[in-house]
Amino acid sequence: MDLSSDAVARSVDKCVKCGRCVTACSHLQDMNILGFTSRGDHAHVDTPFAAPLDMTLCIECGLCSAYCPVGAITARSEVDAVLRELEGKRKVMVACTAPATRVAIAEEVFMGEGENEEGRMVAGCGILGWTTGFDNVFDTNFSADLTIMEEGSELISRLNGSGPWPMLTSCCPGWVNLVEKSHPELIPNLSTARSPQAMLSAMVKHPFAKKIGRDPADVCVVSVMPCTAKKHEAASDDFTFTDDKGRKVRETDHVITTRELGHIFRLLRVPLAQLKPSDYDPTLGVATGAGVIFGVTGGVMEAAVRTAQVLTGVESPIPLGALHDVRGLQGVKSATVAVKNAKGEEVPVRVAVAHGGRNVKELLKKMEKKEVEFDFVEIMMCPGGCIGGGGQPKSKSRDILQKRMAAVYDEDERKVLRRSHENPMIHELYKEFLGAPLSETAHHYLHTHYHDRSHTHDPTPETRGDGKPGARCPTF
Repeated sequence: MDLSSDAVARSVDKCVKCGRCVTACSHLQDMNILGFTSRGDHAHVDTPFAAPLDMTLCIECGLCSAYCPVGAITARSEVDAVLRELEGKRKVMVACTAPATRVAIAEEVFMGEGENEEGRMVAGCGILGWTTGFDNVFDTNFSADLTIMEEGSELISRLNGSGPWPMLTSCCPGWVNLVEKSHPELIPNLSTARSPQAMLSAMVKHPFAKKIGRDPADVCVVSVMPCTAKKHEAASDDFTFTDDKGRKVRETDHVITTRELGHIFRLLRVPLAQLKPSDYDPTLGVATGAGVIFGVTGGVMEAAVRTAQVLTGVESPIPLGALHDVRGLQGVKSATVAVKNAKGEEVPVRVAVAHGGRNVKELLKKMEKKEVEFDFVEIMMCPGGCIGGGGQPKSKSRDILQKRMAAVYDEDERKVLRRSHENPMIHELYKEFLGAPLSETAHHYLHTHYHDRSHTHDPTPETRGDGKPGARCPTF
């Protein structure tokens, strides 16, 4: 069994050689990490030179696990660890749920497709059968608003400076993995803003823990995500700190996928359909429509444009919900929007959106050849964005992405506040703790840096340590 990856686990003995994981990895994502090797009765699915996943260029998106019908490839489960924490009752238990989880969790408990069960999901997290449930349930949409405040401010800062261009979004950990492993030359272009998961965990472990009078190590953050790559992100040393007692503390203690949360609900017999909907805890649970649409391809771009146009004083900002050029499931989308610079001049900003590995790689090739040029690019590695993440429920429906996307946009339209900078709790957080976007405190808690990992994925005997013959060959 290959447990080298933080995100996915491979159990070769369970494989039935159907090839669905190979199709997902090669045709959808164009990563070519998994493929058939040997011939005849000896044919089987493997990585190049049978290297562990962490020795390949795998981006840990987890689509292979989403397409595997027999559990030969799964998300690296943290269900048992989370249940032990809940039953131990030694820590303040905090759940943080991503935007895409609420429009998919119903599928895990047989309540229909494309249904937004946010309220019941929150209520379910609060009871969880024989355990005491989570003490607090926070909304990652809140930190999506926070991400826009930082990322949007960074975009404006680059517009008034000298780049580097294009600025690339950084909220998708699968995309960050691709850059660090295969395109380290793009590291300077990545926004330094953390992902919403990493931002919210930092706010829980620091100002929230202080507010309730607990040590950060005594607060357990469980992030519920549509994404397996978030498990790798959470395990990174970049999101670990040393507390006052010299202990190493992870900001995100555990990451479970939507499928894993569904597993917990079924295991503990939580009657989700019968529960009365509950609200998120308001401390870190108030969000705008801009935070909601982070869950779909084009959502980060649209949210950023909504705020950037207003904050810079554009005379006629694009009406809410009218940036149609970046919506939908087309692989690569583009638009030109107006933003004011420091001189008060409206300047055109060329934006692009790509989702799914194959589309992303095609866009990168065109950008490298100067066939297209953009100023701001949103990348999500999974088809449809987070709604099609590797940790989402498995579905046979051909239009499942359209159903989930419609549910996300419906929630956005129902929101009274639809621009990130309008969130009153965001203003309060800056006033009481962060100071201002891009401040020194904000940089410490809300920004990160990246690493060139292109030289660390060499499945040769010297690196691998097993003495088997091999040579550097990251893909089939």
